[in-house]
Amino acid sequence: MRLLIVEDEIHLAEALTQILKKQNYSVDAVHDGQAGLDNALSGIYDLILLDIMLPEMDGITVLKTMRSKGIATPVILLTAKGEISDKISGLDYGADDYVAKPFSTEELLARIRAALRRKGEVVPEDALKFGDIELNAANLKLTCGGKELKLILKESELLELLMSRKNAVTSKEQIIEKLWGFDSEVEHNNVEVYISFLRKKLVFLNAAVRINTIRGVGYVLEAAT
Repeated sequence: MRLLIVEDEIHLAEALTQILKKQNYSVDAVHDGQAGLDNALSGIYDLILLDIMLPEMDGITVLKTMRSKGIATPVILLTAKGEISDKISGLDYGADDYVAKPFSTEELLARIRAALRRKGEVVPEDALKFGDIELNAANLKLTCGGKELKLILKESELLELLMSRKNAVTSKEQIIEKLWGFDSEVEHNNVEVYISFLRKKLVFLNAAVRINTIRGVGYVLEAAT
């Protein structure tokens, strides 16, 4: 899952990035409201941590603009402001939750998991199932029957994306945006390499699930019946 941090306190943003990466989230961080809005409008994020007090554009304006553009990504507001009116404004304009600074790591992670559950995503603690395979994104383990394999992070993220989309075709562009970011310089052959890795691991597990190529379109997971 890909998270966006919009926080102008550089040290806090860096600390949050490291904490979330240890939980196997992919994380991007920006430090002003305009950059936050530009990233949010890409639609590639599963959740956004948004500070209220930001340069260029405040967090409430970012949130209002996102919602007016149809971006429904869950947003958790981060704020040092204690006024009830600020919290109410954030919730009224479409925030899913708020956390007042200073906050504990455990509380923030719990709120992130809760927001993702409300969105209907499979959070990293849970196993994602498709056909006869099961992926645990928290520990990067892929299982089938009695066999188990450890994936690297990008393999896990790619398989999670394909599994969450079920029988929908996923293009290489969608994979690159989701796994590396919309402004990434990653090329299509990077995707092909990770697809090849995953295919070999599915064969090793004797899984009935296959990654099929739809020529000129992308990839789709299919399970033999």
